[in-house]
Amino acid sequence: MALVNMSVVEQRYRAVLAVERGEPKMVVAAQFGVSRQTLHSWLARYGRDGLAGLVDRSHRPLGCPHQAGPEVEAAVCELRREHPRWGPLRLVHELARAGKVDPVPSRMSVHRILRRHGLITARSRRRKRGDYLRWQRQEPMQLWQLDIVGGLMLIDGAEAKVVTGVDDCSRFCVIASVVPRATGRAVCLAFAEALRRYGVPDEVLTDNGKQFTDRFGKGGEVLFDRICRDNAITHRLTEPSSPTTTGKVERFHGSFRREFLDVAVPFESLLAAQAAVDTWVAGYNCDRPHQALEMGYPADRFGPGQAHRSDTEVLLPLRLPASLGLIPPAPAAAPPPATGSAADAADPTGPQADEAVREDAEAPSAEHAYLGGPVEFDRVVPACGNLGVAGKQFWLGTARAGVTVTFWADHDVIHLTAGGARIKSVRSHLSSTDLAALAAAGGRPAGPPPLPPAEPGAAVEVDRTVSRIGLVSLAGRWVLAAEILGGRRVAIRIEESTLMFFDPDTRELLRTRPNLLTWGQVRRLRGARPAGPPPRPSVEPVTVQRRASNSGVIMVAGQKLAPGRAHAHTVITVHVAEHTMTVDHADGARRTFRRTGNQPVRSWKAQRPRASTSTERPTASG
Repeated sequence: MALVNMSVVEQRYRAVLAVERGEPKMVVAAQFGVSRQTLHSWLARYGRDGLAGLVDRSHRPLGCPHQAGPEVEAAVCELRREHPRWGPLRLVHELARAGKVDPVPSRMSVHRILRRHGLITARSRRRKRGDYLRWQRQEPMQLWQLDIVGGLMLIDGAEAKVVTGVDDCSRFCVIASVVPRATGRAVCLAFAEALRRYGVPDEVLTDNGKQFTDRFGKGGEVLFDRICRDNAITHRLTEPSSPTTTGKVERFHGSFRREFLDVAVPFESLLAAQAAVDTWVAGYNCDRPHQALEMGYPADRFGPGQAHRSDTEVLLPLRLPASLGLIPPAPAAAPPPATGSAADAADPTGPQADEAVREDAEAPSAEHAYLGGPVEFDRVVPACGNLGVAGKQFWLGTARAGVTVTFWADHDVIHLTAGGARIKSVRSHLSSTDLAALAAAGGRPAGPPPLPPAEPGAAVEVDRTVSRIGLVSLAGRWVLAAEILGGRRVAIRIEESTLMFFDPDTRELLRTRPNLLTWGQVRRLRGARPAGPPPRPSVEPVTVQRRASNSGVIMVAGQKLAPGRAHAHTVITVHVAEHTMTVDHADGARRTFRRTGNQPVRSWKAQRPRASTSTERPTASG
């Protein structure tokens, strides 16, 4: 018999017919796998509606007591149609502020209303909110995030760029400058105008664009780095391909594209585009609530921070490179007192706009005129850790980013110090013209050197990195250190007849070699400095291995030790200290011998066993 698929309605109809034929209801219910009450309901529905009563019906309740009322849904839909770019959270905020409905629906209720009426399209997130690590500065002006955004079209078909910047704590837009091309000079001019208008932040965070850094180029200092260095601003860079690090300015770009660029028509000129951008930015700072600020306004948080900063800090004049030359110095009139209101924070003619600007083109005063001799000057280490002075790079490491380093320079040597501690000393590449230029750019006559020069015949120390094959370069020649030191940073104490290689941190003596350099060659060595106390050998026991002979005897540092014939031809570990030698046996036992000599240990590894060379003697018959 062939199997036939029956619909749900057909199965229920067969159950009803079976009952009408007189079969017991309990038997029919068990036959069709349902309860007796369900069978009674089928019979009642069939008797009332016929075959249509056996069709599945919706189980949805007739009403929902906690659903938003029709007047609330109408207000939400009307507000959404007037502002199609507002999301549920913004709609809730505006409904509460307008007082149109009471009680105000929750964000999820508004979201469901928008979905019911087809006013929003649900889409899944690529990543969960918990996958992102959120961070934020505690006060305004502690960190600015800068970037560049395109997509602003002109009527002639050209595309302009917008240099943008937001304050990390308040989300206040501090820079929104329209430029024809995002060159390094254009970006720096926009940055300098923001510094004049709002003051100097503690830190600036950017990506690795060539307008901001030469990190992945030749490693030099670009104009943006110089502005940060001259004004003691710590310039921080993101990791490559990490846009979420500058997430606040990228979020600003999202709002800027969606609310301005997507609806803007091509502008007739850059001035018209700048005026439109300024109008939108004023609304963004003062009239647009921000979700990260708990629906507060950026200007409300940025303004009090500005007032507190101006009242409690003595700000230095802004220092800009003379190559910019576009921003004129402020008039000598006294600035008006800061009120700390949101309007003052957004006003371009506020107290920060009247701050004096000092440029490098100013002539040095007579009291700082260069008269010869060594020069001292200060520089702030950039985020890349590579500091450039007069065409030469000084690597100080990213760990010293933001640290002020003092240079002591003359024609022979350059000393770098930080906090009174010497970092390094290198051979000088500066001429008299270079020293005069450094003195004119803010340098000062130098005092005594942080490291006095070595006297003829005295010991000198230098730092070098040992090559892979154990060599170091001294005075243009290769000197053997030790192959085991390959790739290691060592210090070398140069005496009249000896080269002593030692660890620069612990001053532990590693190797000694004869000195073949003359005093004239030694004094011209790169990074030479007067020597400190002589390095000492390690006081820790030296571990060596020896292979016992046939009689169980080993030789260590010129001294014979007899562990015994039981250890013949085995490798024995010996710990050589200053006065004792401790032998470790294979069974875990230890035996200590008194050290009778003072010869150094010259080999550490056990010798390989010799190959067997025995031959058979010829027999008498052979």
